[in-house]
Amino acid sequence: MTRTDVPDVPRLSDSPIKEQAVRHALLPLRIFLGVTFVYAGLDKLTDSAFLSAAGEGSIGDLMRGVRDTSAVPALVDLALKAPVGFAVVLAIGEILVGLGTLAGLLTRIAAVGGALISLSLWLTVSWAVTPYYYGNDLIYLLAWTPLILAGAAYPSLDSLIRSRRSRRRA
Repeated sequence: MTRTDVPDVPRLSDSPIKEQAVRHALLPLRIFLGVTFVYAGLDKLTDSAFLSAAGEGSIGDLMRGVRDTSAVPALVDLALKAPVGFAVVLAIGEILVGLGTLAGLLTRIAAVGGALISLSLWLTVSWAVTPYYYGNDLIYLLAWTPLILAGAAYPSLDSLIRSRRSRRRA
């Protein structure tokens, strides 16, 4: 007996459960990426060793260590011109991307920012990691893609703003 032979059993495709699942499908990804990026940014800003041009655990030493193995050494050279400033900008960027993603505010723009941060880290810091799947920056880059394409449906400030705009127009 096939599923279509049982007319009194509602199909999931016709149910409000599926509608809710579709509506919230990207929420776990938004929460994970948002929390992770806020945490990464705060971790960088509160780590005095990281926010140094030289020394163990510093951004400067990290950049000098990956310079010759990165896919784009010019990006590393650019960061090395002002390593502490670069680290602060990176950390603030991660926090802003994370907060925008969590709140669902300008989600597509935040996701593009997250993807660009992940891309730059993949091309520099984790480029030489082998096998490639041991490096996490590539998967973060790909994880931002659904949010770039779809934005944040619900719950999000973007959806709240859209619904208020549509009510004003009506």
